[in-house]
Amino acid sequence: MREDDRLATVLRTVRAGNGFEEALEQILQIVRLGLVPAGERLPAERELAERLGISRVALREVLRALAEQGIVESRRGRYGGTFVLPHGAAGGPARGAAPGPLRGPAADPELSDTLRFREVLETGAAELCAARGLSVAEEVRLGEALGATSEAALEDYRRHDTLFHLTLVELAGSPSLTAQYAAVRATLNDLLNRIPLLVRNLEHAQRQHTALVAAVLDGDGESARAVAREHCAGTASLLRGFLS
Repeated sequence: MREDDRLATVLRTVRAGNGFEEALEQILQIVRLGLVPAGERLPAERELAERLGISRVALREVLRALAEQGIVESRRGRYGGTFVLPHGAAGGPARGAAPGPLRGPAADPELSDTLRFREVLETGAAELCAARGLSVAEEVRLGEALGATSEAALEDYRRHDTLFHLTLVELAGSPSLTAQYAAVRATLNDLLNRIPLLVRNLEHAQRQHTALVAAVLDGDGESARAVAREHCAGTASLLRGFLS
C-alpha cells in the first residue's frame, strides 16, 4: 500500500469546532500506528493542511505542541521537514504532563465508555441548567467557578476545571446526576492526568466554558447542550489521540 493510501485511512477533514484537537488526534494516530515510523518525515505542511482542512498556521500550532512533547521535530534545510522522533527522544514531556504521552495506553472499552457517559451527563446537565433557570446566587457561583479556571496557574488548571464542571452539574438540581457525574469525572481525571497540558487546548476550552455559561444564563438549553457536546468532543479527541 502506498503511503498516500495508508495516510488516507487516518487523515480526514476536521470539524470546525475542535480543529486543533482533532488535527492533533489524527497526527498522533499516524505516529502511534507506525504509518510514519520514527526517523521518517511527515507529509509536507501544505499536504497535511489540505488533508485536514485547516490552515497552515493552525497546523503549525499542532506541530509545535507535538514538538514540545518530544513526539516530532522540525528540521530546516533542503532535506528538512517535520520528523517523527523515537519515543522519549526529546527529553520527556513538557511542564504540566504526567507520564509520557505515548506510554500506557488506556483500554479502549474503558476510554470509550467514560467519554460517552461523560458526554451524556454533561450535555444533559447543561440543558437542564438553562431550562430551569438559576437564582442570582447560583449565577454568581457559576461565574466564580468560570473565573477560577480563567485565573488558574497551569499546575492548578485541572482542579479548577473539575470544580467548574461539578458546579455546573450540581446546579442542574439533581443529586443523583451529581453523584453519577462525580464518579465518571474521577475516572476522566485519571485519564487526563496521563496526557500533557497543552496551552492551545486550554485556551480553546476556556472559550467553550465562557460560551457554555453564557448559554445557560440566557436560558438557551439547545445552545448549552450543543456547546457542552462540542467541549466534550474536544477532550475526547485529545484522549483518543494520546491514549488509544
